Amino acid sequence: MKNKKITEILRRKNKKPIVCLTAYSKTIAEILDKYCDIVLVGDSLGMVLYGMKSTREVTLEMIINHAKSVKKGISKSILVIDMPYRTYRNKKEAYKNAKKIMKSTRCDALKLEGGKKIINVVKYLVKKNIPIMGHVGLLPQSERKKFQFKGKSSIERRRIIEDARLLSNAGVFAIVIECVEESLAKIISKYIPIPTIGIGASKHCDGQILVTDDLLGLSNFTPRFIRRYSNIKKIINKSVSRFKYDVISKKFPSKKNIY
Repeated sequence: MKNKKITEILRRKNKKPIVCLTAYSKTIAEILDKYCDIVLVGDSLGMVLYGMKSTREVTLEMIINHAKSVKKGISKSILVIDMPYRTYRNKKEAYKNAKKIMKSTRCDALKLEGGKKIINVVKYLVKKNIPIMGHVGLLPQSERKKFQFKGKSSIERRRIIEDARLLSNAGVFAIVIECVEESLAKIISKYIPIPTIGIGASKHCDGQILVTDDLLGLSNFTPRFIRRYSNIKKIINKSVSRFKYDVISKKFPSKKNIY
């Protein structure tokens, strides 16, 4: 039985767009919770926070620890957590790790990457009453080369459409569509009955998600699907520079800053 928050997301299909962003800490989660419908603790934290070369290096313990922090900052949004690479290779492994994440973090749902290859795992988790969000198109956990958008060839398009269809039939409550050609995203969003969340997948999706650090200008990741709404890195540089100057010139601490 789906919880009320997830039921509400399902009702948003073809209606009010769904707002999603990533968070890895309580501080950011508290801000996002005011504006977002879904907050994702993504395995993107490996690259964003730890300087890893890919999301495949993220461990179960890492994602759980960050999710615990994020949970403390959320009151209204749906909290979704990525299952890390090699934590859902079969039904038994997936269920064991899914239960651990859900119990440790008290999250609302989990996200798995893939379609046909993991469909039996997804069906099993859904049967066990674990809410699942799907993920098709570009799959960072599976990508071995430079990230490239998907949907160029007819074979690739058919495979992605089939993955989305299978996931929808398996009972996922929403599907992230990452970096696919616009017309493909439009087809998937039109023909599957559950909400689609786009990242580099056009305005035809039922919602949008970005990595918050990319949106804020904290990262150096600049694919065309990202829109920077701030340049926090510039603000931090300026603040630290001023601090350095004040320390060297003995302007800090002042009388106001001492006891």
